[in-house]
Amino acid sequence: MAIKVAVLMGSDSDLGIMENTFKALKEFKIRFDVKVLSAHRTPHQVVRYIKAAEKKGVKVFIAGAGGAAHLAGVVASHTVLPVIGVPIDATPLKGLDALLATCQMPPGVPVATVAVGKMGAYNAGLLAVQCLAIADRKLARALVQYKKTMVSTVVAKDKKVQKTIKK
Repeated sequence: MAIKVAVLMGSDSDLGIMENTFKALKEFKIRFDVKVLSAHRTPHQVVRYIKAAEKKGVKVFIAGAGGAAHLAGVVASHTVLPVIGVPIDATPLKGLDALLATCQMPPGVPVATVAVGKMGAYNAGLLAVQCLAIADRKLARALVQYKKTMVSTVVAKDKKVQKTIKK
């Protein structure tokens, strides 16, 4: 089974957040590759990695970065594949800088941007799964089941709360 998703991090300090991306991909048995590459410190390696990943069959890129957070935009400027940006809370601005840097792409360089931090990282993995499910019926069925399980979980929690309140 080929690697379908490439996950890039601007720094190894992003690992604690981006592990949530890995969790989502693993839940759906999606093979992925992980690389620490910097848009500013290793720009040539970023471009080489993107081209090599495309040749290996990668279909979606996820890029997590904090601060200036240019990684997702750089990736998007070198591929026609979907790019999902995960803003990381790495500065005194609590991720607002990364959020704005990730989502404010110029026309022609789209980056799908998720929430700052762990929730966003998980959703980035899930969004990648949804992108892949467009051409994979088995994966699409797994996503439908995932959504049904979410509904069942919330309904069960509501029942528990209702019983607690009525006591």
